[in-house]
Amino acid sequence: MEAVVIKEFGGPEGLAVVDVPAPEAAAGQVVIETEAIGVGGVDAVIRRGTLAAHGFAAGHIPGGEVAGTVIAVGDGVDATLLGRRVWGFTGTGGGYVERAVVPAGEVLPLPAGLSTVDAVALGSSGVVAHFALARAGFAPGESVLVRGAAGSIGLTAVQLAARGGAGAVAVTTSSAARGERLRELGATHVLDRSGAGGAGFDVIVDVVAGPDFPEFVGKLGPNGRVVLVGVVGGPPADFGAAMMAGFRKSLSVATFSADTVPAAERRTVRAAQFAAAARGELRTVVHEVLPLAEAGLAHRKMDRGEVFGRIVLTPSR
Repeated sequence: MEAVVIKEFGGPEGLAVVDVPAPEAAAGQVVIETEAIGVGGVDAVIRRGTLAAHGFAAGHIPGGEVAGTVIAVGDGVDATLLGRRVWGFTGTGGGYVERAVVPAGEVLPLPAGLSTVDAVALGSSGVVAHFALARAGFAPGESVLVRGAAGSIGLTAVQLAARGGAGAVAVTTSSAARGERLRELGATHVLDRSGAGGAGFDVIVDVVAGPDFPEFVGKLGPNGRVVLVGVVGGPPADFGAAMMAGFRKSLSVATFSADTVPAAERRTVRAAQFAAAARGELRTVVHEVLPLAEAGLAHRKMDRGEVFGRIVLTPSR
C-alpha cells in the first residue's frame, strides 16, 4: 500500500512515497481504510528533526489522525465497528498511509452529516483548544489572545472562547484578509504577528512559541496565564526575565499536551464537538485537499506560512 515516510530529516524534500505491506489488526486494534488524513504542525516539527532526540528515526511515517472506514478489527474489539465511518488517532505517526492501524480506544464513530475531511480538521485540534482554555482557567468576561490563530488549533480556540463568553478575543495573524476571516469566527481584535498594540490579556493560548515568546508573556495582565500548546516556531526563548519583570502581576506559564487528559474525557469532548460541527455550530476550516503523494507539497505550504486551517491528504486509490 502507499505510504509517505521521512527518508531524511529537514525540509519537505525529505518526504518520500513508498510501498509498504498492508497492516493487520492485532488485539485491541482496528484497521481503517483512510479517506482523509490530517496534516498537523507536529508532523512538520518531527519532519524537521526537532524531536529526533525523542526516538524518531529515518523511515518514520508521519501523521496522527485519520478518518475512513473500519475494515478489520483485532481480538477484543467490538465487531460492530466493522464497516463504520470513524475518526482515529494514530499517535505521533502512522497516519500518512492508505490503511492505518489505530488502537480501538482512540477510534470514534462519526455522526451523520460530518465528512471525513472535516473530522480530521477538528478531531485533534478541537480537543487541544478545549482543554487548553480549561487549563488556563478561562472564565466568561475574560480577554483571550490566540497566538497563531490561522492553524486548526487556533481557529477552534477562537470559536470556543467566543462561544464561552470572552470579553474580547484577540488574534495574531499575518494579513488583513486572514484577520477578516478570523473575525467571522469570533475574533474581536486582530493584531499582527508581533502582537503590537495588544496588552493586558487574561489568557493567551500560544501555538507558536519561538524566539518572540517572552514578548507575549509580557502582554499578560495581572493574574494572566499563558498556555503553550505548540512549538511551530521552534522552542521558546528564555522567558525568565519576562516573568521576573512581571513578578508583581502573578503571572503563570504552562505547557499543555492532550496526552495528560484521560481518554474518556477526550472522547466525550471530541464527540460533542463532532456533533456540534455536524449541526453547523462549530466550523471547520480546510485549506486544501491534496493527494497523499503530495504530502511534500503540503509541508512546503505549511513551511511558507500559506495555510489557513488544515491541509487534508487523501489516498490516490
